[in-house]
Amino acid sequence: MAASVGTTPGGTTPAAMTPVGASPELEKDVDFQEHEKILSPDFLSVDQITEMLAEDVDGVQQKLEKFLNFKNLQTCLKEAILLDYYVSGFLWARGMDFSIIQYSKFMTLLDMLLHNLRTLRMSLEDSLKWLGEVMAEIGPSHSQKNEAWNIFDVKQANAIIDYLKVSLFQHYKLYEFLFYSPREEIVIGTENMKEVASGAATFLDHEVILGMKDRTEEQQDGRS
Repeated sequence: MAASVGTTPGGTTPAAMTPVGASPELEKDVDFQEHEKILSPDFLSVDQITEMLAEDVDGVQQKLEKFLNFKNLQTCLKEAILLDYYVSGFLWARGMDFSIIQYSKFMTLLDMLLHNLRTLRMSLEDSLKWLGEVMAEIGPSHSQKNEAWNIFDVKQANAIIDYLKVSLFQHYKLYEFLFYSPREEIVIGTENMKEVASGAATFLDHEVILGMKDRTEEQQDGRS
């Protein structure tokens, strides 16, 4: 796998370089270790995901509220919006009948997109580019060498992109407002948030999403 820079919740981690003249076994091991870094560390543990799968909608919300240590939902607009973001994502994934590892990577993807926005102040354009690169890495590969690394098939990868379009990207300016504005402005601006969100939707060109999905499939095909 080509060397790249991966953004993790802990910061920006450069990919390791394979030593010159390394054996095929060592190269494979290094590639696998680098692949394992994609969308890690996990946002939710296997035990937490398993607990939530046994719950109804209210139970999922209560579990995530506990896991995220949200204690001011009644008075903190930011906590309420973020909880809805994660709960909605988990319930959508449930409808996709994901495996545990797919739940884990999808929820970590949701969290890292917000991390990139909140901490790195990543623009909408850069977030779309980052997502396309990540989906190309965790989607299917025609290379037999990487077959065991596949997490999502093409249909699932495209469904995830479509979901993120309506759940995050169309409301990107709302989340920017949520993270970058002082608390007083958030409270005062609550009535105008729908207008802010709808403005973000006009910025998101449908062709950008289609192009990203095409690039994802092309990168996957290029591994054959």
